Amino acid sequence: MFVIGICGGTGSGKSTFAQSLEKHFNKLGVIKIISDSYYKNNSNLNLIKRSKINYDHPNSIDFKLLIKNLKTLKNNTKIKEPIYSYTSHKRLKKNKIIFPKKIIILDGLHIFCNDKIIELIDFGIYLDVDEKTRLKRRIKRDIISRGRSQEEVEKRFFSMCKPMHEKYIDPSKKYADLIIKSKTISIKKVINLISEKIIF
Repeated sequence: MFVIGICGGTGSGKSTFAQSLEKHFNKLGVIKIISDSYYKNNSNLNLIKRSKINYDHPNSIDFKLLIKNLKTLKNNTKIKEPIYSYTSHKRLKKNKIIFPKKIIILDGLHIFCNDKIIELIDFGIYLDVDEKTRLKRRIKRDIISRGRSQEEVEKRFFSMCKPMHEKYIDPSKKYADLIIKSKTISIKKVINLISEKIIF
């Protein structure tokens, strides 16, 4: 099993990039794990308190469960992945059953912030995109898919996303095998590079 890690700041295009890789390697057998699904379950708190949590801090992720599930998949055993709701800021009661495949694409903001996760990644990619572009993308995404106002998105970005990006996410790119600046490398070249490294 080969684990591809895709990291980058909020709005850097991780999901789009992961989808391209998923589509290409589909015939080999691929699953996508999103670290957002592993936000800690704060259902004991009310919605107001949950909405004030800094989800851009690495401590917001249940790394223990994520590591356990990745290792379980590597041992060729299915897992129950949490389903997280961005609107209610908590896990749903139901889970998603994921069966092991030859390739795992791990997509997430914090995946290079944990040593044990880094050890499980066979090839790590960091999408290094400028702040202006990332903010623009985040505003569009959160208004359309998460029902938030532009004011709310901008407030959270500058009070939480930006400081956490500068303190944790951007420095973590040193653990990536490949750092991609905007428009400096094509997806085709990345696919070729990964294909050379995949060994089953």
